This record gives sequence, structure tokens and C-alpha cells, in this order.
Amino acid sequence: MSPHIALLRAVNVGGRKVLKDDLLGLAQDLGFDEAKTLLASGNLVLWGKSGSDADIEKRLEDGLERRMGLRTDFMVRTPAELKAVIGANPFADQARERPNHLLVNFLKAPIAAGDLAVLREAITGREQIHAEGRELYIDFRDGIGESTLDRDWKKTKKSPVGTTRNWNTVLKLAAMVGL
Repeated sequence: MSPHIALLRAVNVGGRKVLKDDLLGLAQDLGFDEAKTLLASGNLVLWGKSGSDADIEKRLEDGLERRMGLRTDFMVRTPAELKAVIGANPFADQARERPNHLLVNFLKAPIAAGDLAVLREAITGREQIHAEGRELYIDFRDGIGESTLDRDWKKTKKSPVGTTRNWNTVLKLAAMVGL
């Protein structure tokens, strides 16, 4: 069975704790043969059950709510999809030079062209963005800590539903699934 990469949204911030053992227990509850976590930021690789990304997302979301009383989004990708994310990176130089400032926002659904235009207009700094399928690449040229991008996007009410990982984490997830 091919693995699935499951990424949780908005955990281990603001008091919403989901620990490694919680994720591994959730995978066991749902009947996956094997599961591994990466870091403490809601990264889970699952083996043993098939289904569409949307089907696995729903099972994980419902299962986490039953297990912990916590409702949050999961974004699921196959290894082939993750390989495509890596191959489509429009900021290859930035990925080499400062991978911790290059982020990929894994989205539930592609951003509508009109919404992407609104998000671009809301950028007040030197950040660069590029949308490709269900991913949004963000280059924080001047660092993430100084950026007002998240706050500015929330004001637009067009901020996409997704979860963000830096380039280093994307590559570590790829290595976990043999890419």
C-alpha cells in the first residue's frame, strides 16, 4: 500500500495540543497498518488503507474529534502529489539559500483566481506567492517573524484553508515516503 501524508492544521498553538501518541493512536483507531510522525507540528505518514485524499481527510477529522473532542482540518497528499509539489516549486533558489523562509501552504482546495488576486493585493511587504493546484508557495524574503502577511490576509476574509510547512519539513516528509 502506498503511504499518505496527513498534515494537521492549527495544532500545538493556542492551547490546541495534539501529541505524537495522540496521532499514532488515531491512526491505530482508524485501522492503518503503520504510522509515523515527524516533528511536533502535526505531520503524520500513514500506511495500510486506501482512499481518496478527501476520504482520508474526513476519516481523520472525524476520528480526531471522537478521540480528543478536537475538530481541525487535515490536508492529505499522496507521495506522487508531494513529489509534484516539490517539482512545481517556483522559488528554487530560495529553497537552496533559505529553506526555512520558504513555506508551502497545503490547501483543502485550489484558490480561486479572484481570491488569489485579493491575497496578492493584501501583501504589504516583499513576500512573494505562487499558487499551483492545492498548494500556495510563500517566499518570506525578509523573514517570517517580521511579516504581517498572515494578519493582512485574515482581514481580506479570503485567507485559504490550509496548513503551512517550511521547505525543510516538506523535504523530510518526502524522505519518509521514499522520494
